[in-house]
Amino acid sequence: MIGRRQSAPLAALTLKFVTVAGLSIGTALAAGPSAHHAAMNQPHKPFQIYGNTYYVGMNGISSVLVTSDYGHVLVDGGLPESAAQIAKNIEELGFKLNEVKAIVFSHAHVDHVGGIAELQRLTGAQVYALRPAEPVLRTGKLAKDDPQAADKSQPIPKVDRVWVATDGQLLGVGGIRLRVYATPGHTPGSATWTWDACEGSRCLNFVYADTLTAVPGAKYRFKDHPDVLAGFEQSFKLLETLPCQLLLTPHPDEATLAKLEQAGGDADALSDESACKNFAQARREALQKHLAEAR
Repeated sequence: MIGRRQSAPLAALTLKFVTVAGLSIGTALAAGPSAHHAAMNQPHKPFQIYGNTYYVGMNGISSVLVTSDYGHVLVDGGLPESAAQIAKNIEELGFKLNEVKAIVFSHAHVDHVGGIAELQRLTGAQVYALRPAEPVLRTGKLAKDDPQAADKSQPIPKVDRVWVATDGQLLGVGGIRLRVYATPGHTPGSATWTWDACEGSRCLNFVYADTLTAVPGAKYRFKDHPDVLAGFEQSFKLLETLPCQLLLTPHPDEATLAKLEQAGGDADALSDESACKNFAQARREALQKHLAEAR
């Protein structure tokens, strides 16, 4: 396995606009964080996406299980209240919780890492994070340089055991090989994970890309942080160059989940060689629009 354990005090289908149960993100946020999270946290029936890769997440918060005969990897852990449903989904697919050997994640906000502490307790898995995200899991507090650090948010349950991974490193669990790439912007420690999933001799390049949206907290202006803007562009360029046939992101909409399910594991229906390039360009344009409109 990759990484170095941090000592305890002493981590194909593009998404355009997230809609959960008919409630747009903008509407949900206007109603407050609790309503926003509740809307996204509605259960979703688990299903096989392709090969050894399964969707085990919620209606609007992704969680993906990558499996092998000698251990599994869980990508993203949802909210604290998502953990029990994610665990149930894993078992409903016929996998044992103690076979989950590693947990990784996209970025350290409560809707993606809030359930990790409980999922680690249930599975005994090692948790991996890029260095900027590791203190967030260990302390339960957002980093000061997180664009949303000034906002009040649901607490993140502290994770006891976290190993530090580095940009470009390979994680090996059983027959699984996942590679992590730093994709800063949405948070300083945002990560994108890649792996291959196969059915017989036909393999697809999976990319689990971080959100890459500019979401400012109270009094935060991206214009005042050229280093963060440079991080976004670094991330866009990376996604444009990655081998990518099936793109997953942390917040699926209902249409995306329906397409994944309806494909029924058909590689031709799932594969989209332009998915990551289109996603990166859409996110770049959204950032430019945000900067143009920001005061």
